[in-house]
Amino acid sequence: MTHVSEKEGSCSSSSFSSLNSDENDMSNDRMIAAVLSEEYANLDNAVARRLSSLPSIPHVPRTNTFIPNLSEASLDHQRLLQRLTAYGLFEVKVSGDGNCQFRAISDQLYGSSEYHKLVRKEVVKQLKEFRSIYEGYIPMKYKQYRKKMAKSGEWGDHVTLQAAADKFGAKICLLTSFRDTCFVEIVPHNQTPQRELWLSFWSEVHYNSLYELQDLKVNYKPKKRHWLF
Repeated sequence: MTHVSEKEGSCSSSSFSSLNSDENDMSNDRMIAAVLSEEYANLDNAVARRLSSLPSIPHVPRTNTFIPNLSEASLDHQRLLQRLTAYGLFEVKVSGDGNCQFRAISDQLYGSSEYHKLVRKEVVKQLKEFRSIYEGYIPMKYKQYRKKMAKSGEWGDHVTLQAAADKFGAKICLLTSFRDTCFVEIVPHNQTPQRELWLSFWSEVHYNSLYELQDLKVNYKPKKRHWLF
């Protein structure tokens, strides 16, 4: 007969309670996110009108392989700021904690960056269920990549952007700091986009959520659940 010590039983109970708490939080997030998604569904139209004439380049999903040095990053950031000013756009800044891509997408979907855990979970689920779509872009064992992307703080890449576009049925539009082009579109596979998500992309460094300045002042009212984190 196997005996469980009081300490082990306590740890098991604590872990079970923590797991239940996490699952309840995720369930609550989904319900609130559904409401917020409808509330913010029309906010992307203003940015789309402003940038509809910009030429875009085809998007190729890829993992992060190059991180610019400080000098290159500074020049890139200045270029991005100039483009934001030129097009009358405003960044809703999200935390640079390794979750910025998922936070920026969360803000576009739900009007708050705090649902980044839910966004990441849905993207990883997409990667798992439709492996054949993304595996060819991954230069490592696919299961290893998927497990890495499931971890909070792991930087999103251009493969997770494609998976997000596919999962949420959205065209993701990036205003970038790239020297040769300022606009990249990520279009969902085999479906017509139901909406557009606009992100600024300080290339290979950081993502923020993007709005037209006038539209932001009138419509954007961030929602915050203080008890989430």
